[in-house]
Amino acid sequence: MAKAQQRVILKLSGEALGENGRLFDHAAFEASAGMLMRVSQTGAQLVVVIGGGNVWRGRRGPATRMGAVAADQMGMLATLQNCLYMRDTLEKLGARAVVMSAVDIPRFAQTYEPVRARELLSQGVILLLACGTGNPYFSTDSAVVLRALELECDAIYMAKNIDGVYTADPQTDPRAELIRDISYEECAARDLRAVDPAAFVMLRDNRFPRVRVFALEPAENVLKVLAGDPMGTVLHP
Repeated sequence: MAKAQQRVILKLSGEALGENGRLFDHAAFEASAGMLMRVSQTGAQLVVVIGGGNVWRGRRGPATRMGAVAADQMGMLATLQNCLYMRDTLEKLGARAVVMSAVDIPRFAQTYEPVRARELLSQGVILLLACGTGNPYFSTDSAVVLRALELECDAIYMAKNIDGVYTADPQTDPRAELIRDISYEECAARDLRAVDPAAFVMLRDNRFPRVRVFALEPAENVLKVLAGDPMGTVLHP
């Protein structure tokens, strides 16, 4: 299983937490919370960033009639709702979890501060990070990479609704093939959109050691990749 005191950051897709026509699918939250608790029990220090796609779809849908800043702020609040739901679910399972927000909402969450975040991680607390970077025009992917760098994480795990990085969009191109291993430079040269472009620049320029993109479902996939399962795609310098 994960080596003792490995510090990892995990991105969970918000869309996967609102299945079956619901904004919040309690069964999906329970399954993910159980998985997060088991990861924490391996000794890993766990940071979690949850997207808000089950609540708010970025600048799509109703947001097309809104300004970009307001739409992005709505997205930040969507991530906070997911983090609050996840914290409550984790606590009911007996886990210790804290929500930290990139924007000041003191009655709902602690304000994100790297030193305090590292203290909580060292105490075995599952850290749930909300509201992205706190700024519009930045995606959840950018928030994941920024926090991974600030908190000196060993690896980034991106659990998405797709099982890795492909040579083309597998939904539109039947010839698309899954890529198992690729460097940042090759990814850029082939114009593969593994992560948001701004996030990708941070990964490449800071030579972040390892990013794995894999399918969120089933929830046990996270435990498997931490144990060394090569599923999905690994990106590296």
